[in-house]
Amino acid sequence: MDGSVIPPQSGSGCHGGRETMLEAARAAGKSEQLDQLLKDYPRGPHDQPQSMCPAFGSLRVGLRMRRTATILSGSACCVYGLTFTSHFYGAKRTVGYVPFNSETLVRGQLYEDIRNAVYETAKPENYDAVVVINLCVPTASGVPLDRLPKVIDGVRIIGIDVPGFGVPTHAEAKDVLSGAMLRYARLEAEAGPVQRPNNKAELPTVTMIGELFPADPVGVGALLAPMGLAVGPQVPSREWRDLYGALDCAVTAAIHPFYTASVREMQAAGRPIVGSAPVGVDGTEAWLSAIGKAANVSADKIDAAKAKFLPAIRAVIEANPINARITVSGYEGSELLVARLLMEAGAEVPYVGTACPRTDWSAADRDWLESRGVHVQYRASLEQDVAAMREVKPDLALGTTPLVQKAKSQGIPALYFTNMVSARPLFGPAGAGSMAAIVAAQTKGRERFSRMVSFFEGVGTPDTAGYGWKDVPKDPPGFKERYRKVREAKAKAAQAVGN
Repeated sequence: MDGSVIPPQSGSGCHGGRETMLEAARAAGKSEQLDQLLKDYPRGPHDQPQSMCPAFGSLRVGLRMRRTATILSGSACCVYGLTFTSHFYGAKRTVGYVPFNSETLVRGQLYEDIRNAVYETAKPENYDAVVVINLCVPTASGVPLDRLPKVIDGVRIIGIDVPGFGVPTHAEAKDVLSGAMLRYARLEAEAGPVQRPNNKAELPTVTMIGELFPADPVGVGALLAPMGLAVGPQVPSREWRDLYGALDCAVTAAIHPFYTASVREMQAAGRPIVGSAPVGVDGTEAWLSAIGKAANVSADKIDAAKAKFLPAIRAVIEANPINARITVSGYEGSELLVARLLMEAGAEVPYVGTACPRTDWSAADRDWLESRGVHVQYRASLEQDVAAMREVKPDLALGTTPLVQKAKSQGIPALYFTNMVSARPLFGPAGAGSMAAIVAAQTKGRERFSRMVSFFEGVGTPDTAGYGWKDVPKDPPGFKERYRKVREAKAKAAQAVGN
């Protein structure tokens, strides 16, 4: 292929619809890439969860890496939105953009412009890698980033397609770039000597996959120390040489279970994978056992780690009880872990919704929750999350921005999961008491919310702009019946205790 593209069909622009875009991309020679995306990130019963543009996830990963340049190829409106969002979330680096119009797209000039931009950017004194991201229209038109040179003057070139019609959520788009980088780094390491990672641990390491609260790796490191293990570089990584350190581990911990491509590369490197995370007493005990076994740690060292930390975690949980009914939903990938922690602290959690897919690496968390009567909804839609909230009438709803908006309009205290929950430690003793204070503070305000709803009732409706559901949201499959049985079982248990 010489860089020329298939002219987009009528209606295959940004707003042409998912099926139209998919057909155009396949006709333009992108079938292999799309098939891999669909395999790695399967959809749910609906088209895909409501989320911000998925490409933001890949853009975020690139912008957080040192000595890494990022170039976007897409419609100007999309690039504007993505760069605005990235800088809103604290990015302090320029985002490259290769503009195009219908003529340059059809004639293949866009590919040449991208290639020129890559050569202009790839200066070894400035960068270790240049990432080029195709958005929807260039992907649908078949712009062949795989034809770009793999390296220029020692600078690695990584081209990826991250179309909104091929990647369901921005969380999974983090994995698209992380997996591509891990593959590149793995092939480099297999070919010969590579740079030594910064702060290389002398002990065997555990690589954690997923964006974590900054204090969590420190806490996990303390948990691992009695077993003779250390925390290695995370994935997504902060600089290129850390990728080698991530690959050179004793075991990989899939903390966020949707990083399918990254897990595949770690498996190709011969690294065992462990799911779940050290949350609460039960979660920490099971996780330490699984990590120790995978890393060939002796039973006495595993028991020593448990003896040191499990009583401390239990003490923190008992000192910070949570007496509230809470629904949990979001698109970060840690929703099930947060629900486990809340339940160990005493909360009732009838419903957990996550926009991410069901994978083997969340099986332990799913089984633990479902065995306690929790309805776990993978690939949850906003409508399903709202329906569960309406049915449960929780003391606190954790969720996405539109769910929080809907909850507060009904007088239910609510918190945005990404900014308020993900910004706290989850693991070990530090995580055990992290949620109690915020739950208590929010649930105390329920009466205030009720007064506000009453005061403003009817103001601005029906003309108020917003999300405006026209139909009653559908219940998550089986949720009402399961929740009814859980309530009946709890009522019988309470009655038995009273007698």
